[in-house]
Formats: sequence, C-alpha cells, structure tokens
Amino acid sequence: MTDRALAVVRAGALTTVQDRGRPGHAHLGVPRSGALDAPAAALVNRLVGNPPEAAVLETTLNGCALRPRSAVTVAVGGAPCAVTVDGRPAPWGAPVRVPGGALLDLGPARAGVRSYLGVAGGVAVEPVLGSRSTDLLSGLGPPPLANGAVLPLGRPAGPPARVDTAFPPGPPAELVLRVTPGPRDDWFTADAFRTLVTRAYRVSAASNRIGLRTEGPALERTRAGELPSEGMVLGAVQVPPDGRPVVFLADHPTTGGYPVIGVVRAADLAAAAQAPPGTPLRFAAVSRR
Repeated sequence: MTDRALAVVRAGALTTVQDRGRPGHAHLGVPRSGALDAPAAALVNRLVGNPPEAAVLETTLNGCALRPRSAVTVAVGGAPCAVTVDGRPAPWGAPVRVPGGALLDLGPARAGVRSYLGVAGGVAVEPVLGSRSTDLLSGLGPPPLANGAVLPLGRPAGPPARVDTAFPPGPPAELVLRVTPGPRDDWFTADAFRTLVTRAYRVSAASNRIGLRTEGPALERTRAGELPSEGMVLGAVQVPPDGRPVVFLADHPTTGGYPVIGVVRAADLAAAAQAPPGTPLRFAAVSRR
C-alpha cells in the first residue's frame, strides 16, 4: 500500500466518497449520485489544487477523523465545523498542511448538515462507470466509510489556490426552492399546486441523499393509484400517497410511479443539501423556460 493514503479513525454518522457523479446513465437505471453540495465540493478541490472532478469526502452532521500516512494538504468546507490537527485548531475553508501520522478531526456541523474534505491528489478509490461516488440507492461505488478503512490518494495536480472565495456562513434561516409545475400536475386538484407554493413546509428528519422529505400540508390528488413507472430527474418533486412532497436529490431513483407535481431548479439543491431537519421551507413558483 502506498503511503499516499488516509486511514479512517472515526467514520462518523455517514461519510462517503463523492465527485461529480454519473450523469448520462439514467437509461441504464443508474442514478447520477455525486456531492449534494456541488459548489462546496468544487471549492475544497480548488483550495488544494485539485481539478473540479476530483473525489472528496462528504460528511453528515458529526464529521469524521482520519490519519494520513504521509504529509498532505487538505481543505474543509461546506457546513462549518471545528477542524483540528492532533488536537490543535486548524483553519476551516483554507488549505491546511497535515503531517504524516497526525490526526485530522472534522467536528460536528455547527450549521448545515454536510461538510466536505478535499485532499490534494483526490481520493483515488476505483471508479465505477467513470465516477468514484458512493451511491446509497444502487450500491455503486465504494461503501460508506468504516473505522479502519484505508483510502488511497492520487498525486497532487497543482499548488493550493489562494483563499479568494468565501463559503456561505451556513444554511439560510428559510430554505426557498424555486419550482416549475409539471409534468404530472394534472394528477392533482386545481388547489394543490397553489398549496405547494403558498403554504409553509419544514424539512423532515427523514431526509437523506435520495430525497429531501417535507412536513406540511398534504397535496390532494384527482387520480388514485400509481402511474406506469417513468423517468425521474434531479429536483423532481414527487408526491407519495401521504401527499407530502419529496424533492429528489443526487441518489434519487431513475424511475418512479408516483406523480411529479413540479421540478426544483438545480441551482437551489445545494442549499437543500445543507438544510437541517426543522428548517422552514417555502416553494416559489417559476414559469417554464
């Protein structure tokens, strides 16, 4: 085993390897996957001199701890958290040099849900269908991190970047998701879409990488039963039998039989990835382009 590697000391609640994902394989039944907060993943890569497609680690809520086998440059972004090296505070949102054998610890998220760790050279696990991303729905890619696992690293591609772009300080007090009606809004009453875009919702604790689940008023349908299974896209707002909308995120299924009342703009999904349970949520109607 090369000394370009990270040993997992504390895996955390859910830490996965993520990159830009596997777009373009939906016709094979393969979800796109990839980092839920794509801008945060891209920025930690830039801070350590990686190309934007390099694989990073995505933590969930309580961080993780790792021990590099040789000196590495890292950067932590996304959800703000405490960063320490052998117990000493280290910068968040900036390149940090970690000696070989030192303990790098990412603490619990102080705001938001998911922190990102970029390492110079990228996490070099074996790619599957052109991506190193862990896909929780299909099982493609490496498994979520476990204590004792060892992650190989690639060779650094370039010097760390200057810190000239700031990460957002945390998730907004209210999550606003712009939604375009359709394609199955005709399966709902005339008031259902109005309810969606005028009533208050909250982010449910049942949310995960597959979808952001909501708490709030149910959307009434005009048709019972299910659709024949049809294609689903990133950001689709699917309505299961309980009437509470679910916003599909990166690990969403490629097909489904519940009607989709609208589709959220892709640019809004990074904020959705960082919204903790209980966050007030409002859907804002936008027209088709």
